[in-house]
Amino acid sequence: MTGLLAGRRILVVEDEMLVLMNIEMALEDLGCSAICAAASVAEALSLLAKQGFDAAVVDVNLNGEKSYPIADALSRLGIPFAFSTGYGDLGDRVDLNDRPMLRKPYLRSDLVAVFKQLMAGEPLSS
Repeated sequence: MTGLLAGRRILVVEDEMLVLMNIEMALEDLGCSAICAAASVAEALSLLAKQGFDAAVVDVNLNGEKSYPIADALSRLGIPFAFSTGYGDLGDRVDLNDRPMLRKPYLRSDLVAVFKQLMAGEPLSS
């Protein structure tokens, strides 16, 4: 698995510290060179305005705020991304249903599979 994300910059948008730490460890194990974390929509949008990313994983619900503005920005920028959620679906944003979805709690192998898909440029599906 080492090397899948070598030289890649990944944005992780997650408001639960323990989940974030687990994601960061998995990405480091995959050789990720830079991991930027955001816990809110505003913070993530600020990072996207200042830095380039190769891919992202975005929690749907950030302390009660939906992360759809982040998804919209990532789409506009052409950055592949996956959602993570402890809920069932994306609600009224059916236009985002083609994005990979990590359902919490998920295994490290699930995260690896999603990043393999994102980095390979495979068709986006869950």
